[in-house]
Amino acid sequence: MASQPASTTPSTSVRNRRTSYRCVATSPAGLVQQVAVSYLRHGYWYYVTGQIPESKDPETVDRKLLTKYDIDITERQRAYRKQQGLANMQYIRFERWFILLITDGHHPFKQEEKQQIRDCRRHPIKFNGYSISYRRSGLTPAGGREPKWHSCVRIDNKTYRELKAYFLHRATRRSTDNLAQEFANIPYTRFAPIRRQLLTVLRAVNKSRQSAGFDSIPAAALSLRRVILRPFET
Repeated sequence: MASQPASTTPSTSVRNRRTSYRCVATSPAGLVQQVAVSYLRHGYWYYVTGQIPESKDPETVDRKLLTKYDIDITERQRAYRKQQGLANMQYIRFERWFILLITDGHHPFKQEEKQQIRDCRRHPIKFNGYSISYRRSGLTPAGGREPKWHSCVRIDNKTYRELKAYFLHRATRRSTDNLAQEFANIPYTRFAPIRRQLLTVLRAVNKSRQSAGFDSIPAAALSLRRVILRPFET
């Protein structure tokens, strides 16, 4: 039986008598990193997203979900559940948007949310302009082995098209320094697929500028290095 939840610590975790489960991300990029790097790679491929209504207290919802689905458990308990053929769950929230993730195995949640659950290997998670999925590597391993899988974080298609159109519109209407600053300020974390997307936009902008006789924007303006975050800390 799940223990009764105790009081929460300020804004970043929900506590009960067993452990402290951190579930409130302090930035969109932190949430994306936690889902892509820590959850998907450990088999949490099935998900349901939601928005907490303004009429409800987010921390109350956190406690309710963690208790109802027995999410706040130790790694040893998770390993035991997996061995028994039971599913494990994770929960993370930014402001009022949240996502529940679940592994293969039996769990009441799968019956309750049967119509809503999606598989991120087929239907990417869409959040704040990001598209997060889990997919096969494009490389074919030697010796007939199964291809490896990995998390893939991109700018979602609609947002990417809007971003590209925006920069192409300004390509010959703004100075080199102005455009370089705008490229540097693009807010998406520089995962490898996002770096490729941004470089594609940059090439299109430079092609337009060169045709008009303007200087090119250097690739260094994109700030392509990915910054590693602490998702639950300010």
